[in-house]
Amino acid sequence: MIDRDAHQHRPLCVLGSTGSIGVSTLDVARHLSIPVHTLTAHTRLEALAEQARVHGVQRVVCARGEDVGRLRGLLADQPHIEVCGGAAALCEAAGDEHCPTVVTAIVGGAGLEPTLAAVRSGKRVAIANKEPLVMAGELITAEAMHYGATLLPVDSEHSAIFQCLEHHRQSDISQLLLTASGGPFRTIHNLSQVTVEQALNHPNWSMGAKITIDSATLMNKALEVIEAHHLFAIDVSRIEVVVHPQSIIHSLVAFADGSLMAQLGAPDMRTPIQYALTWPYHRSGPVACPDLLAIARLDFETPDHKRFPALELGRHCAQLGGIAPVIFNAANEVAVERFLAQDIRFVDITHGIAEAVDALSSAKYGHSLEDILAADAEARSWLTGWQPR
Repeated sequence: MIDRDAHQHRPLCVLGSTGSIGVSTLDVARHLSIPVHTLTAHTRLEALAEQARVHGVQRVVCARGEDVGRLRGLLADQPHIEVCGGAAALCEAAGDEHCPTVVTAIVGGAGLEPTLAAVRSGKRVAIANKEPLVMAGELITAEAMHYGATLLPVDSEHSAIFQCLEHHRQSDISQLLLTASGGPFRTIHNLSQVTVEQALNHPNWSMGAKITIDSATLMNKALEVIEAHHLFAIDVSRIEVVVHPQSIIHSLVAFADGSLMAQLGAPDMRTPIQYALTWPYHRSGPVACPDLLAIARLDFETPDHKRFPALELGRHCAQLGGIAPVIFNAANEVAVERFLAQDIRFVDITHGIAEAVDALSSAKYGHSLEDILAADAEARSWLTGWQPR
């Protein structure tokens, strides 16, 4: 007999639990009565401690070892909760046998090593951050196959494609179509004076600062093209981006027979998170189906590659291969940080990334984790010192 409620017996480890994806994951877990074993966070220790109390966890991990004492003090009334800190502790938590399901929601390249630790433990890994697959897609997918891990996408676009592709053969697929909201500047033509506040004002989604800026530059779609390439073993030439302002269709698959399959849903990350946790079943959850009569129309546009050059730059890096996607991702992370600190302009984000790719992508690195991390560090250092022309 198939256990349709098996998710209720698979304790969770949530890496990055205080971010927007982590918070949404815990809401889904509460709704579905999924036990939570381990939570991790970077610097939001008070929020982490409160989550630990509410969800009755067994372990909490802070990213910095020097924060362990403070976190332990915040949980002094919960002596049964194990408190750990540091990079090694994050990887140990991701690989803990008591957590058969791991949600990887650590922002940026910092999530790479914990994601690999979860994969190498043969777990169900719900991947909610693009960057590890962008940086090391070949390594992660090869290790998942070797160790018997299951990779389940949490990005709404990749979850949509995953659902559309279930039970279809690779030869059936003609093209993948990733949808993009267009971000806050879809209809704004002069981006030279964009402020941080404007860039953080996304019209549809409530997300963390980094991914919101990525959405404003359309960098998130460039990263998603590379991620889809690795997740679904599809050449980047067969992956396109379509602007869909309503964010109701999350992505589509074109098949060889001329049919087009789409997955629709409200712009709420709890839906793809839940499917990653309950797969292969769709269970009753906290998000209602969209009212198509109220929406009334679904629009589609071609992305403006001149105003948003990140899309073509990302495709170029994917086709270059090697360390180019690593440089692309690392430079973007630093550029976004500098923009948020008002150190560079919005339009400088992609300019800086392009120059970093030109300067560094021909460097000789291998495909090992150590080489990937070295290339990542070099790109971060380069972009930190870069000055706009």
